[in-house]
Amino acid sequence: MHSPRFFQELIEEEIKKIVLSNNPPELYDPIRYMLTLGGKRMRPAALLMSNELCGGNPFSITGPALGIEMFHNFTLLHDDIMDKAPLRRAQPTVHTRWNPDIAILSGDTMFVQSCQHMMQVEDKYLREVLELFHKTAIEVCEGQQLDMNFESRNDVSIPEYINMIALKTAVLLGASLHIGALLSGTTAENARLLYNFGKDLGIAFQLHDDILDVYADAGKFGKQVGGDIIANKKTFLLLTALELADSINKAELNRWLSLKDFDPVEKVAAVKRIYESLNVRQRAEQEMEKFYLSAMRSFDLVDADKEKKNVLRQWALQLMQRES
Repeated sequence: MHSPRFFQELIEEEIKKIVLSNNPPELYDPIRYMLTLGGKRMRPAALLMSNELCGGNPFSITGPALGIEMFHNFTLLHDDIMDKAPLRRAQPTVHTRWNPDIAILSGDTMFVQSCQHMMQVEDKYLREVLELFHKTAIEVCEGQQLDMNFESRNDVSIPEYINMIALKTAVLLGASLHIGALLSGTTAENARLLYNFGKDLGIAFQLHDDILDVYADAGKFGKQVGGDIIANKKTFLLLTALELADSINKAELNRWLSLKDFDPVEKVAAVKRIYESLNVRQRAEQEMEKFYLSAMRSFDLVDADKEKKNVLRQWALQLMQRES
């Protein structure tokens, strides 16, 4: 069984081989740029690992793995436009380097190309793969819309938040593992269990991101610590604090949430103090652990070689222990 790093490096090499038109350059240069900004390549690696776990030949299905990665980058490109984000992986975003109109059209083209890559499977699997891929693509869009809706709502519940991150983040990881398993010819039950494993792991992954945003080592995190607090993002930590806070803490939280002019360092420190008084970090870690354990219960039921399973087991654990 090959390691996650092996498959991540394989995807990097396959990305370099993607042939894109040069005409018009304004359409295709942003796609090249977006694909070379880097990233964890977690989803395509998961697809290939799942395939090998279930007895398939992962080297024969790099097409759909690239389709997953291209789709993921398309969503990031469009998210950056909606968020008006100036940077992506410490580099100018596409809409900043070019303009929003170009970014929208290049993103649209990336989505179509992701579908073309996803079609590079045996005909006997084509309908099922595309049905799952397109269902997942719609769910990711639903999650993004819910996330935007939450920006103007003051009554977001924790279950609503979990549902949003399941759609926006977790279902794509689940689908990656499911598609990899499906293309190996394994049982429908194995494919279903691997989907559940990926979805719950994806929720735990996002909850870990919420925690890292506030408590990570700034030197290892790779982006501004406390960014979610500064931007008033409705994360699990903020929603838990609002749910648990007494009248004094709630008033203080709402004051910081309403301020338009503030010192970011002061705001992060003040909100963290409230979090600490309410044990918010511990509750977030408990929620993360709950979904991680649920993921592993599904994974334990997968019928596959134990040594191969240990590779994915260690990969899942590393995702929960990462510092960036």
